[in-house]
Amino acid sequence: MSAQPNADEESQAQPLLDPSLHRSLSNVTSQVAIVGSNVCPIESLDYEIYENDFFKQDWRSRGKVQIFQYIFVKWLLCFLIGLIVSLIGFCNNLAVENLAGVKFVITSNMMLVKRYGMAFLVFFSSNFVLTLFASIITAFIAPAAAGSGIPEVKAYLNGVDAPGIFTLKTLLVKIVGSITAVSSSLLIGKAGPMVHTGACVAALLGQGGSRKYGLTWRWLRYFKNDRDRRDFVTCGSAAGIAASFRAPVGGVLFSLEEMASWWRSALLWRCFFTTAVVAIMLRALIDVCLSGKCGLFGTGGLIMFDVTSQNTTYHIKDVPPVLVLGVIGGLLGSLYNFLLEKVLRIYSYIYGKKPIYKIILACSISVFTSCLLFGLPWLASCQPCPIDASEACPTIGRSGNYKKFQCPPGHYNDLASLIFNTNDDAIKNLFSKDTDSEFQYSSILIFFATCFFLSIFSYGIVAPAGLFVPVIVTGASYGRFVGMLVGSHSNLNHGLFAVLGAASLLGGSMRMTVSLCVIILELTNNLLLLPLIMVVLLVSKTVADAFNGNVYDIIMKLKGFPYLEAHAEPYMRQLTVEDVVTGPLQLFNVIEKVENIVHVLRTTGHHGFPVIDERSHSESPVLFGLVLRAHLIVLLRKKAFLTTAVRADSDAFRHFSAMDFTKRGSGNGDKIEDIELTEEEMEMFIDLHPFCNSSPYTVVETMSLAKALILFREVGLRHLLVIPKISNRSPVVGILTRHDFMPEHILGVHPLLVRSRWKRIRFQLPRFLKLF
Repeated sequence: MSAQPNADEESQAQPLLDPSLHRSLSNVTSQVAIVGSNVCPIESLDYEIYENDFFKQDWRSRGKVQIFQYIFVKWLLCFLIGLIVSLIGFCNNLAVENLAGVKFVITSNMMLVKRYGMAFLVFFSSNFVLTLFASIITAFIAPAAAGSGIPEVKAYLNGVDAPGIFTLKTLLVKIVGSITAVSSSLLIGKAGPMVHTGACVAALLGQGGSRKYGLTWRWLRYFKNDRDRRDFVTCGSAAGIAASFRAPVGGVLFSLEEMASWWRSALLWRCFFTTAVVAIMLRALIDVCLSGKCGLFGTGGLIMFDVTSQNTTYHIKDVPPVLVLGVIGGLLGSLYNFLLEKVLRIYSYIYGKKPIYKIILACSISVFTSCLLFGLPWLASCQPCPIDASEACPTIGRSGNYKKFQCPPGHYNDLASLIFNTNDDAIKNLFSKDTDSEFQYSSILIFFATCFFLSIFSYGIVAPAGLFVPVIVTGASYGRFVGMLVGSHSNLNHGLFAVLGAASLLGGSMRMTVSLCVIILELTNNLLLLPLIMVVLLVSKTVADAFNGNVYDIIMKLKGFPYLEAHAEPYMRQLTVEDVVTGPLQLFNVIEKVENIVHVLRTTGHHGFPVIDERSHSESPVLFGLVLRAHLIVLLRKKAFLTTAVRADSDAFRHFSAMDFTKRGSGNGDKIEDIELTEEEMEMFIDLHPFCNSSPYTVVETMSLAKALILFREVGLRHLLVIPKISNRSPVVGILTRHDFMPEHILGVHPLLVRSRWKRIRFQLPRFLKLF
């Protein structure tokens, strides 16, 4: 047996937590990821259809009834995903509004009788307890539930399987932790966790049954593969956005633009069907709240903001302020991503210690946040209530545009209306129409600075936390400020400027265009904004792209996920695939000795092995196919051995069923260490003919690395065989896996490319700047 590239060695390196490792000359790869706080080995997913003789026989044996069952159950599971995610989304909103509402009502009642010290104590202690609870269950039960979860889901849909991100524990902690963390007045959102929640629901439903829980329905075995699970997770992520913002079309486009690395028309229909179920269920559930049975949730608006303007048209003079908003959003968005990356790097060093440090950090941020939210409104002066106010002024209770706070009768505190409130209510106040004279310049600036920095420091805590809502509320604050500066020189009211500001910061931070445009339109129910939102998103994304990448790609890099980009780096066109594959390469014969197979499986971490046929009519060995580690373990466990190295005449299909070769959930596969064999069995042989993929994807050794990357990513491969151009050489040169396309590996093998890469950047930068 010869040599195998460490290309498929998927557990050898550390995540990129240090900036100095970004272009390290050492062969450092992102094959070990930080998920939550635990370092865990990651594997690639098998999206390729494994066409061996056993697979072909299984599909030939299926009749029309079984095919109908497969299609029907797949649509049924999409319906269940939409149904469950909509229920979770509604309950999340219901719980957050009631938990936070009770807290604000009690605090406001104490402030009405001027018991300010007791009011602060109630506010502070309730926030502290909620944050403590969320951080404890996340740190000790499911560390993978920390953060928004969007980077993890995006990496999974790219082909990266990190254990623990879709377990039942992660789902439960994500739901409960998100409710308590958002209710604790931390500047975090619940949209990102809802995307992860939807993906968890879809992954659990798409596991294809479970022997542990007795769910072994025969129909479910069809989904025990990565391709169908990938489709379900894509639908789940779309359902999560639809449930967060009541934006079904925006959810589909979000999955298409940001999440999915592979797309097809059948998946579009299923995603649309899933989000339609979410929209219908939310509408039905909101109707229940109209009768007043939802407590402080009220009529169940689910952050649907009414920003309809009295002006139905706008003129050319309204465009320059919108362009300014786009530029500001691009600059602030890139700055936001830069600062967030620095803060997360600092947090990663803290998290490398004991779990108690994570909890202390979360509680410290909660204490600091409570002090700011309660103390800053005292800096704002009280304003007299407007005579033509559209609602009661001052507002007594948990929400409203005119918070009384510490002000005398007939006055309100404009900063308290924003900062001493839930994030959803703050956005409603900023987006509200006919309130152009409600806020002071100083209050808006204080609120913007508070949201900008608090959202950065709050995101990295060990609790479920999203970025969508904090970015929206931060962008809306400076958008409203620009509207106040423009004043009567524009036909747009301040609420519309707030919407455009939110869109600009979303575009500058997340770098999405089409999906964000549709989400905001569905969120605000105002088609008047369509051209302006398109302009502001395009400008903000263009400006921000000149500085850094989108926020989710930055987080994936920090977590160590080996994400394959859709484009190839220019230096990849200077290399061939032969330049990056390294030895040794492990080969099996079509009839291989059991002892050799066991030795290779125990001494390597490879997951795919080329199989050659030396008994063919050709003078030299020829490539027969590719066999997977999981299938070899099944053959060893079943002890399908031969006494001689002669191909068996008996039908191998009689000894196996399709269920034997189906893939279990993440991290649940059999291990070679669990298989015990006698010395006599080790001397036997295994016929690999029926179990090899006889048509694996192959590329010639002279193909450029960039071209191979496009093929690898577009098809969704895990192994790509490299064959020689000259026929009299070995039938296989090496195997390309995800590892070989990582910049860290390529630049480690060819360090001179680092210097030439920066020379090219310095040469092209002046030419690029001339375009502006």
